[in-house]
Amino acid sequence: MTPEPKPGILDISPYVGGRASAPGVAKVFKLSSNESPLGPSPKALAALDEAKASLSLYPEGSARPLREAIAEFHKLDPARIVTSGDGSDALLTLLANAYLRPGDEVVFSEHAFLVYKIATLANSAVPVMVPEKTTNSVIKVDVDAMLAAITPKTRMVYIANPNNPTGSYLNRDEMARLHAGLPEDVLLVIDAAYSEYVTAKDYEAGMEMSLRHPNVVMTRTFSKLYGLAGLRIGWMHASAQVCDAINRIRGPFNTSLMQQLVGVAALKDREHFWAAVQHNNQWLPWITAEIRKAGLRVDDGSANFVLIHFPKDGKTARAADDFLMKNGVILRGVGNYGLPDCLRMTVGTEEQNRTAVSLIQQFMAA
Repeated sequence: MTPEPKPGILDISPYVGGRASAPGVAKVFKLSSNESPLGPSPKALAALDEAKASLSLYPEGSARPLREAIAEFHKLDPARIVTSGDGSDALLTLLANAYLRPGDEVVFSEHAFLVYKIATLANSAVPVMVPEKTTNSVIKVDVDAMLAAITPKTRMVYIANPNNPTGSYLNRDEMARLHAGLPEDVLLVIDAAYSEYVTAKDYEAGMEMSLRHPNVVMTRTFSKLYGLAGLRIGWMHASAQVCDAINRIRGPFNTSLMQQLVGVAALKDREHFWAAVQHNNQWLPWITAEIRKAGLRVDDGSANFVLIHFPKDGKTARAADDFLMKNGVILRGVGNYGLPDCLRMTVGTEEQNRTAVSLIQQFMAA
């Protein structure tokens, strides 16, 4: 006899991040993980250097300095913010740990972030994956189908807005309709990791909803636009009751001193923030238009990446991936997201963008 994990654990496929190397290639452009091409703010880097002198000390246990900085930035109550030193992924998992019971159902869309299914199965709950719809060549969460999937067993709904890897988003009215159709005891978790990139006027990251409704949680991250993926700083905004539950089970000192200092400094550098937004606004439409010229479908995106569709035969996504890898450009295959004929490309530096697009055009023209 050997110890066995609890039900659900061995049904989990481990999360695999974007590849980072192309063997045999001298110069590699990694466009597989939606990282910021501008990197961290100079102020954040200075704070990182400052933190070295205090590495022997425990951080403030509740991450109060970082919570207060986030609250000041977004005009929120710091008591309704919880931070994480393991990205927003950890908060998504903690919410599942706190609220899911064996047999509960968790609803999310079929092309959603893989962590939702992992957190569900880890708590012996039942994942309910809802088909998305394609409208005007954009794959999008189907609100009606999501609501139709709700049953008396539903305990939680995860929704990424914008969604990764499709890049689409639900507008303010669609999100309100989704929430209005949920029972009051169902927790709606809005994963807004890419919200800083969205410039559409009809978009709302979930902050308004989490302010008004006790069954809504919004999670955010410093890994994307702030260029701090290596430090894994995440945060959530929720009701006082939800925050109390998460604070009871999160790890002690779960946000390091280094993470707190760097996060506070990053929030203060508005010039760097808007430079990152402007860079994305310039290159996202350019990449989309140029790849479409090669005869490929590219969905309209609202984050810092594009979803590229390839033919099922001949010039397939796998063949394109092999060609790009041989030339040092790493994109993300998304077959494990239910999109085997697609590759996801991060918006990179000008050199990275032009090189990747040129190679895709060469591949299609060959």
